[in-house]
Amino acid sequence: MEELLHVANLVANKLNSHWEGPLEERLTLQALKVSEEAGELAQAVIGARGINPNKGHSHTWDDVRAEACDTALTALVTLHMLGGDPAAFLAEHLRTIRAKAENWEARA
Repeated sequence: MEELLHVANLVANKLNSHWEGPLEERLTLQALKVSEEAGELAQAVIGARGINPNKGHSHTWDDVRAEACDTALTALVTLHMLGGDPAAFLAEHLRTIRAKAENWEARA
């Protein structure tokens, strides 16, 4: 997890160093980038399942895994760009999700 957060911080810093526009605009575009990556993940799943009759099996499940990684990293880059302490925010949010998940009822 530490390496993931380090890479997200590195990417965020590199992107920010090339941005000359208003911060709010950069954050908006970065959030949209997460959606773009999620779309590529969906496209890879469709390709791995062979659902599109025009394309058939155009992706592998390794492609899906790679797109999932890209989506996760892009979301973490966004978290870093929002400032504050991304690692602490993420840790606290994960604790909240964990507590909820531990209380989910198992389905029979």
